Amino acid sequence: MQEIRKMPIGVQDFEDLRRNKYVYVDKTNYVYRLAQMGKVYFLSRPRRFGKSLLLSTLKQYFLGNKDIFKGLAIEKLEEENPTSFDKVAWAKHPVIYIDLNSQKYEDKDSLKRILDFQLSAYEKKYSTEKPGIDFGVRFANLIRDAYNKTGRQAVVLVDEYDKPLLQTIDKLELFDDYRATLKAFYGVLKSEDACLRFSMLTGVTKFSQVSVWSDLNNLRDITLSEEFSGICGITEKELKTNFEIEIQALAEHNNLTYEQCFFKLKENYDGYHFSERSPEIYNPFSVLNVFADKAFRNYWFQTGTPTFLVEEIKRNNFDLRKLIDGVDVDSQRLTEYSVGGNNPIPILVQSGYLTIKEYKPRFEKYHLELPNEEVKYGFLNFLSPDFLGKKNSDSDFDVEKFVKDIESCDVDAFMTRLQSIIASLPYPTDAKNQTVEMLEYNFQVAVYLTFTLMGQFTQCEVHSIKGRADAVVETQDTVYIFEFKTNDSAENALAQIDELCYAEKYNSSNKKIVKIGAEFNTQERKLVEWVRK
Repeated sequence: MQEIRKMPIGVQDFEDLRRNKYVYVDKTNYVYRLAQMGKVYFLSRPRRFGKSLLLSTLKQYFLGNKDIFKGLAIEKLEEENPTSFDKVAWAKHPVIYIDLNSQKYEDKDSLKRILDFQLSAYEKKYSTEKPGIDFGVRFANLIRDAYNKTGRQAVVLVDEYDKPLLQTIDKLELFDDYRATLKAFYGVLKSEDACLRFSMLTGVTKFSQVSVWSDLNNLRDITLSEEFSGICGITEKELKTNFEIEIQALAEHNNLTYEQCFFKLKENYDGYHFSERSPEIYNPFSVLNVFADKAFRNYWFQTGTPTFLVEEIKRNNFDLRKLIDGVDVDSQRLTEYSVGGNNPIPILVQSGYLTIKEYKPRFEKYHLELPNEEVKYGFLNFLSPDFLGKKNSDSDFDVEKFVKDIESCDVDAFMTRLQSIIASLPYPTDAKNQTVEMLEYNFQVAVYLTFTLMGQFTQCEVHSIKGRADAVVETQDTVYIFEFKTNDSAENALAQIDELCYAEKYNSSNKKIVKIGAEFNTQERKLVEWVRK
């Protein structure tokens, strides 16, 4: 019987992970490089991607806990060429670890209480006096005392520096209050540079309003660094090297071959890229849960509801079809997110809902797409109540019913169901947005989203460009070709399918071809007719 290995699901403490013999993907070569090459770093990665474990690993390294690194890459690297300035291997430094991750930030006092709690334990350890309630001053004094009383420069690690800001993104007064506090607090990392050996901040989002980025002119942002693109998450090579036993067990449990199982893992959980030459990165939280449960589910998506992202998409009138098809952006617009701005793309990327799929060096543009099936269908299902008019409705949008209508060749039932969706769309109430163009856009997005969600369960293509049918659905024996017209007859829509030869590519499939033309009327705000052939 094969040994059941312990998956480190939710384990964020490196010492706990090593001493209790959890499976560990060795990332210590990155830890060594960080310690050797620089002094102040920032890293953005999506939630549940291993940022806390990375900081915990750095903590144990700078504490000089050599024994828990036995057998890992850094053991040999450190012995051969220590990273400390005086070339002492496994040099011990005072480490100040600020954890802002697991707290709730609900009022003006929340951040103060949490910073006070975080600092107090270290102030007691290094006999630092509390000069009033100015957290920046307290932080600076703590760093100095840690240095002076140990004779070693201090190390500062800040886990989820942006958590207070993310939780108050829709409460601007509280957001501004937190921003001012954190600006002064993080600014200490520059003023106390002489007392610091190493500093690292991690988070999801790089907020442009927190001017720590301009104050810390020696900070290195490694978020899009090719060298550190694999620092969090699991690369394909690491997956094959470290989890062959688990992949085989998963395949057997689900009656799949090893190759089929690997393809399904790749399709559902791979696809992240954190630089233009990044290896493909698998979501570590989902992969570990799949191996533990032996079931393919949307693990990562279920751990957080991106409500504020939906509001950002709606507030900016962001075309949902770009989210599905992909979007090109200037490299300069990718890294910093501004609250209240008109560009939701940076936060969609940094939160893990879009990722780099291609870099175009000539134009300095990134092509971004949804990373994988888990994120694609999880996010689109989450968006559907807001964009399909079912948010406050007793009758939920049920993609299964659409699929079953098609599979049973019941075109009228399918179109009637789609008609119901169109009739319930949340159209704008203000006169300036009640244009034909805006009404047509809402209709197109609803159709696009409906057919895209069907793609989970049946072969489905949906297009937003001219020269191709609006949607094509294939079942085992039938191809359905849909064309929708706005304020033009269903007959003309049907005629366009023939005139532009949309069916030609399917003639060799030996499947029955069904053509459906439909009209959306902006005045009546509904599908007024459809015809089939």
